[in-house]
Amino acid sequence: MLSMIVAGVLGLAGAAGGYLAVAQGLVRLPGGDVPVEAAFSAPEPVSFIAMEPLIVNLPTASAGRYLRFTAQLEVPAASAPEVERVMPRITDVLNGYLRAVTPADLADASGLMRMRGMMLRRVQAVAGEGNVRNILVMELVVN
Repeated sequence: MLSMIVAGVLGLAGAAGGYLAVAQGLVRLPGGDVPVEAAFSAPEPVSFIAMEPLIVNLPTASAGRYLRFTAQLEVPAASAPEVERVMPRITDVLNGYLRAVTPADLADASGLMRMRGMMLRRVQAVAGEGNVRNILVMELVVN
């Protein structure tokens, strides 16, 4: 019991000492000298490019089922013309990926997140380094 009281008192003394050291300026916190204006810069302008809906048949184990997919690509505003120029290639690479998706891939909660990551990597490989920031899934229907 006495050891718990001593530990509590020492813990409070250490916390108070740490607070006073920071408050008195004896210990500097990291990033303390950065001006507020420099810490918060204006976000880079972005564009959203809508993709045409993709409808693909699912693999033969789920005969007669299909997947409908619609997305938008988040791109830096300066990269929008380049990404639109390669949109047929982006559509092709996503068609190939989506044809391999099975209903089991979407069964658990993390399935959509895994799919987004896989599709984003493929789109970035086609569009070029830094041209696509994110893929926003607007619609994903398995029927």
